[in-house]
Amino acid sequence: MIKLAWDQVLAFRLERHFLTKRAPKAKLLSVASAVCGLHAQAASSPEVALWARVEGLALGTVKRALEEKRTLVRTWTIRDTVHLVPADDLPVYVAVLRPRAEGPSDGWLNQRRMTRKQYDAIIENVPRALDGRPRTREWLADRLVELAGADVRQPALESWGGVLKVSAHLGDLCFGPNRGRNITFTRPDRWLGQKLPVMDPDWARREFMRRFLGAYGVASYDDLYRWLENSRVAKELLRASHDELVEVDVDGRPAWALERDIEALTARRRPRGLHLLPAFDPYLIGPRPRDAVVPTEWLLRVFRPQGRVTPVVLVDGRAVGVWSHDLRAGRVRVEVELLTKLSAMVRKALADEAERFAAFLDRTLELDVVA
Repeated sequence: MIKLAWDQVLAFRLERHFLTKRAPKAKLLSVASAVCGLHAQAASSPEVALWARVEGLALGTVKRALEEKRTLVRTWTIRDTVHLVPADDLPVYVAVLRPRAEGPSDGWLNQRRMTRKQYDAIIENVPRALDGRPRTREWLADRLVELAGADVRQPALESWGGVLKVSAHLGDLCFGPNRGRNITFTRPDRWLGQKLPVMDPDWARREFMRRFLGAYGVASYDDLYRWLENSRVAKELLRASHDELVEVDVDGRPAWALERDIEALTARRRPRGLHLLPAFDPYLIGPRPRDAVVPTEWLLRVFRPQGRVTPVVLVDGRAVGVWSHDLRAGRVRVEVELLTKLSAMVRKALADEAERFAAFLDRTLELDVVA
């Protein structure tokens, strides 16, 4: 069995996440694809995650890609959470995450206080209801009532998405631009101006596994399952890719890696660099164990209740602090709480990165570092 150290794995991850060297602006979509999408539950996180990885990214670029160019799509993907993914990647996610043909379990339906008849009616009529224009949740619910009857209204309005997440996994629904404080939904093929190609599921699973391990280097079945929060999909991915995988041992922990990445993983190197990563950054939400990146005593400080993930200061691949920022008139106040002592050189690098962040926001920096 090939033996690896966490330093080797983290160095690999930094490079594949474009944190060793930022990508040029023209590669923005390639970056979003390589890290398997950008967690978008917090509105500002995707843009800051891309700022950390793309050289010269301008404020507003992500919004234009979503709403004007429509080269990015906001939808529910892995972990049933909202992500930004390249529009060209959407068919891959649909093929990988497509729900079972027989529908959800009775337990799933009972938890959402929904009958199978209501579920089937919503799934069937969402693509008929949406016409390519951004529609509010209330508008969609009203239209579904017209098409399928009054008893589908409440399930369609379920605040966390519910059955609408299934429509997203089928490729029948994605998010449109927010309308004030209201979210909107639209039909992906009409919003993007082209019919979504149907991908061969086995090819899509192999491709998705290549991207996942290509970004994170190593993972066990348990890591993959926890990252996806879907045991069925995790097993399908491993089964489809078995002939491309090799077993590795990472400081005594068994895992899988892509055979094609072994040379890059076994290279003798150490992770290097300082980065300000936003909440829910893909580097942090990758495979476990989390204490490979975050000190054990700080895990609950970074990975908080209700699935929230705190922004971190990353030094040489590992968290050394948490940070936040507050926008004021013409200024941005960046507050850093260190988890460990930093050398004068690293503190200077932190100040430089904070200045770069302020420049990205076109504001004057106020930096407060608490040891």
